[in-house]
Amino acid sequence: MKIKSKIEGFDEWLFIEELPDAYSPGSQLSEKHISIKREPVKKLFYYQLSSGGLFLLHSNMQFNEPVRILSEVEGETITSQFIFYESGSAPLKLGRKSGYGSNRHNIRYIPSSKGRYEVIPDMQYSYFLMVLSKEYYFHLIDRHALIHSSFVSAIMEGKYTSLAAQDLAVTPEMKRVITDICECKKTGEIKKFYTESKVLELLMLQLEQMQKSSSDDDGPQIKTEDLEKLYHAKELLDKVYVNPPTIKKLSRLISLNEFKLKQGFKAYYGTTIYGYITRLRMETAKNMIINDHKSIGEVAHAIGFKHQAHLTSAFKKYYGILPSEVKLNA
Repeated sequence: MKIKSKIEGFDEWLFIEELPDAYSPGSQLSEKHISIKREPVKKLFYYQLSSGGLFLLHSNMQFNEPVRILSEVEGETITSQFIFYESGSAPLKLGRKSGYGSNRHNIRYIPSSKGRYEVIPDMQYSYFLMVLSKEYYFHLIDRHALIHSSFVSAIMEGKYTSLAAQDLAVTPEMKRVITDICECKKTGEIKKFYTESKVLELLMLQLEQMQKSSSDDDGPQIKTEDLEKLYHAKELLDKVYVNPPTIKKLSRLISLNEFKLKQGFKAYYGTTIYGYITRLRMETAKNMIINDHKSIGEVAHAIGFKHQAHLTSAFKKYYGILPSEVKLNA
């Protein structure tokens, strides 16, 4: 299979990767870090990793004027795509059907395709792409598994298809796995095994969410105007999670009643408001301990815990280890 992409108007391709269709357990990992600086690029850098039947790309980009990204896929591939908007939402489509809002993902079978994706100026995009050969995908997930039976039927017929009818919201758990893949410091075979395990974990999170979405016909249906308010709620929590508002106050701030706020947040983001705040606090705590070398007391104060013991207890419950042990396990 061959994957390539370029900015319309540029002579050179951003990347051209030709990978074997077969799953090759003995193949080596190949990694590249690339940065591009030329008009109309304001910021464009990406990390790519490839092995037999697997291609991963993580890109951050921003442009000074409207551009089109050209993408071509040759051969049968299963793609898992994630896009994050760092400042608002934008109409960059992930495929033939685009979901509403920001931070979206889907899984698609693409027998071969060419596409143009419009990118608006000054918007900061973060993009994560997994491309798997058909054989590699079936190495990870048995083709007879019921969780993707309809998807497999379309693959066997060679028909372009999306596993979810519309793109779904990226959950905090998915973001964590993507971060684990991109920030992995392991090398050699250990990194290859680790990466494959994380690719499988990410696919399972997607399949689980998609299965729940398709079977939950009687679940909460979120109106477009309420989605905007849920986005606003998440943006507020991202800024004030150290000292978060009560549900009642958050409800007033976004002009959405408490029931819709709690139910909609859980349905759309895959976690409760409390769970989301906890995740933000714990991830910040771990980062401060590992990268900033802060003491447990300093971390507790920085993320809103009155007592160090409260942080220690919450950290142990969340990660399964004490804060003092985190460096040994990093």
